[in-house]
Amino acid sequence: MRRAIRLEFRKMRRLRTFLITAILVLAVAGLSSFSLLAGSTQESFNDPDAMPWAGLMVTYTLMAAMTSPILAAVLASRQTDIEHSGVGWTLASTAGYSPGVLCRAKLVALSTVLLPAVVVQSLLVIGMGLFAGIRVPLDPGPWVLYTGLLFLIDVAFLALHIWLAAIVENQLVSVGVGMLGAFLGVFTLLTSTAVARVIPWGYYAMISPIGQQGDSLVYLTPPFGWIAGFLILVGIVFAVATRRLDRIER
Repeated sequence: MRRAIRLEFRKMRRLRTFLITAILVLAVAGLSSFSLLAGSTQESFNDPDAMPWAGLMVTYTLMAAMTSPILAAVLASRQTDIEHSGVGWTLASTAGYSPGVLCRAKLVALSTVLLPAVVVQSLLVIGMGLFAGIRVPLDPGPWVLYTGLLFLIDVAFLALHIWLAAIVENQLVSVGVGMLGAFLGVFTLLTSTAVARVIPWGYYAMISPIGQQGDSLVYLTPPFGWIAGFLILVGIVFAVATRRLDRIER
């Protein structure tokens, strides 16, 4: 397994995975910070009652829900498409790496890249808030919680897209599903929790630690039970699906 993971990192250099991830991280951080330029927003920078950090997090969760499904789809698709071209599955099998092992190695390798990317993304958003002039003290708890949950949900969708990219040779299908997921991720932010928890991409809304009560923003406790259940379900599906891939001749 370790050798398979090292092989995936070598492929990443050819596929420019690190560059693509960095570009998307910068894009999310930049888009999340546009709200800081509004005059009405800048007036709240020194007002604790206006909760400027909570307002910035609302924009961040919206941008993350819009872009994270696409990021997961693109990374998984590029990392898996290389196996479809040039009989990669067959060559890997002759080297002792079955399709299932290869998919699991791809998930571990991409998750290793994604973890620092999500952390840097959150830090950039916070840094832009400080640079813009927010002087209200930052409560790091919700930001740490959201960053950790965002990473876990991203990994879950990485797993699903790796499997989808492995069984469907046309990678437009995987990327298209990711784009649909981006729409649904944003849509579920505007719906009730009951709707969000039955739509896979709704968990980008479920992990948000910020909500609205009347005209005011409030910090919420995400439904950890539902989130854990979703992650466990995805883990089981991915494990079973990749085991089945080992029995498919390519």
